[in-house]
Amino acid sequence: MYLYFWFMNDRIIVAIAPLRREPSDKSEMVSQALMGEELLVLERQEKWSMIRLMNDGYEGWMDNKQFGLCEQEEFVVELSAPITRCVNLRGEVFWLPAASVVPQSWAPGESQQRWSGDAASIEQCARTFLNAPYLWGGRTILGMDCSGLTQLVMRLNGTSIPRDAYQQAEIGTTISFVEEVRTGDLAFFDNAEGKIIHVGIVIRNANGEVEIIHASGKVREDALDHQGIFNKEQSVYSHKLRIIKRIVD
Repeated sequence: MYLYFWFMNDRIIVAIAPLRREPSDKSEMVSQALMGEELLVLERQEKWSMIRLMNDGYEGWMDNKQFGLCEQEEFVVELSAPITRCVNLRGEVFWLPAASVVPQSWAPGESQQRWSGDAASIEQCARTFLNAPYLWGGRTILGMDCSGLTQLVMRLNGTSIPRDAYQQAEIGTTISFVEEVRTGDLAFFDNAEGKIIHVGIVIRNANGEVEIIHASGKVREDALDHQGIFNKEQSVYSHKLRIIKRIVD
């Protein structure tokens, strides 16, 4: 038996809400917020607010119509399937992406994969997003960027990491050689100026070969060696390896 009480907090009230660099629909989308995620309003204007997401501290401008003070049950469910059909107490239907947070009564429990956080779970979870289209600032199966993919997969497996690739590269334990990697490590890649611009999830397959699942054009799987990512389809190196980090022990 569940016991509930009701509390008031600012939360996202739409399936996916863009965070923008400036208070305009024409401004660059820097990230996305998902249904039920908590936020703090830093500055409120007539139509837009500068907000900070509570789960990772990411900040951006959001349309005021896409968040609000919501009554939520204390016991909530973080959705784990790429897309879930949910129905609220008023009978309204929502199609919600993974990592959305909803009241217990909304979520069909039998449709939710339970990710355990071990290497096999991280690999399986990452594979559920293969072929999702690339979208700058995206965090869902409908479109995601490289760090959106890694953050989402780690979050679903119980580990919170920052939003952007350069921030993710600052945590964890450095792995000195590609030969020492294991499934679930994160590999980071830089540009000619030495700036971290890309990240992906390392996979060591059954043959001992090292691969990577990453978002580049789409979420794809390629080979990884000491030079970087080798694009199997084009037979070229697409990204130069900078560093590998172990986030999960």
